[in-house]
Amino acid sequence: MESVWNYYYSITKRMLLLVGQWPYQKQKDRLLRMTLVTMTELSVMVPQIGKFIQCDKNLHCIFMILPTYLLHVVMLVKLYTCQFNSGKIKDLTNQLYSHWKSLQSPEEYEIMKTYAAKARLFSLIYSSYYVICCPMFVLISLTPQILDIVLPLNESRPIILPYEAHYFVHDDREYFYYIFFHALIAIIIIITGILAHDCMVLTYVEHVCSIFAVAGFRFENLAYNKNTHLINNDLINMYNQKITTSVHAHWQALQFAELLENTFSITFAIQIAIVTIAMSISLLQMAVQLDDTLETMRYTAFVVGQLIHLFCFSLQGQRLIDHSLRMHDKIYNCLWYNIPVKSQKLLLNVMNRSLQPNILSAGGIYIFSLKSFTTVLQSSVSYFMVLASFQ
Repeated sequence: MESVWNYYYSITKRMLLLVGQWPYQKQKDRLLRMTLVTMTELSVMVPQIGKFIQCDKNLHCIFMILPTYLLHVVMLVKLYTCQFNSGKIKDLTNQLYSHWKSLQSPEEYEIMKTYAAKARLFSLIYSSYYVICCPMFVLISLTPQILDIVLPLNESRPIILPYEAHYFVHDDREYFYYIFFHALIAIIIIITGILAHDCMVLTYVEHVCSIFAVAGFRFENLAYNKNTHLINNDLINMYNQKITTSVHAHWQALQFAELLENTFSITFAIQIAIVTIAMSISLLQMAVQLDDTLETMRYTAFVVGQLIHLFCFSLQGQRLIDHSLRMHDKIYNCLWYNIPVKSQKLLLNVMNRSLQPNILSAGGIYIFSLKSFTTVLQSSVSYFMVLASFQ
């Protein structure tokens, strides 16, 4: 079992360990790593606050700072979500362990392995994009220095800071490389914290889908009877026992989904609000600075990153909805008419419950689904149009 965990969930586990969010870490180790990440965040946010002050209520200046500043706020929300809900996250992890141990057949084990492999692949692709693209966001600031070497002019090109900030120095050019390396190291640490949180949630959602799939497999095979010689009470008892194990798997999935929803619902609401605002402002900045190729590239990358982040959560939320609703069809499609009538009646409660989908939501208001994803896009564009009207 430990080998399965270390292979299929290794990416998520290692990132959680790095930022002090793994529920089984020693308390001192967790505190040390969390302090490091928090101090890194503050070292980036303080210069940005300094820039806000320097803007002196200039809206254009403020809008240039806000997208990256809001990203760091989201990071702190994600980081301390894990910290303040460490007990619930530990419960989720313990349940994940117990679900693997409760499997009853090689077929169920293969179902779980398939979903665990999907979670690993999903985490790998999701992480790879951000690990590659986020440092590129900072590296773009080196472009003027590179062009000065490759295509020199009579005078040095204006410098581009990795992000809008005021480092309380008189000459940014003199301290540019110090600022650059600070930003590069900070973004790597910060992105690790974001990915640890996101991959953990995405893995948990994929896992609850696997439990629904195992429960569906058990319901589909209810009518399969190897002991054809059983009659009357023995036959009813056998079917009742199979229904019991199937209902237990379904109950495990419902319990896990409910705990997952309770753990992240409130902080998801905060994140969705921030992401919508950041995306709207980024679209505005893209429209205003279309003549500046480098800045347009940076804001485009930022918007695409936000869209991928939101799309991945919406896709997983849709999968959770689909798997929970599919239970009704699994029961209906089994050979229920071969089951004794007394046993058939036990299935009605499960079918009724499966008509109500399990969801991943933001504060119970926004439901993560593909339909809601388009709604957020429309909202972001609407806010962008409103902001653009003030320019």
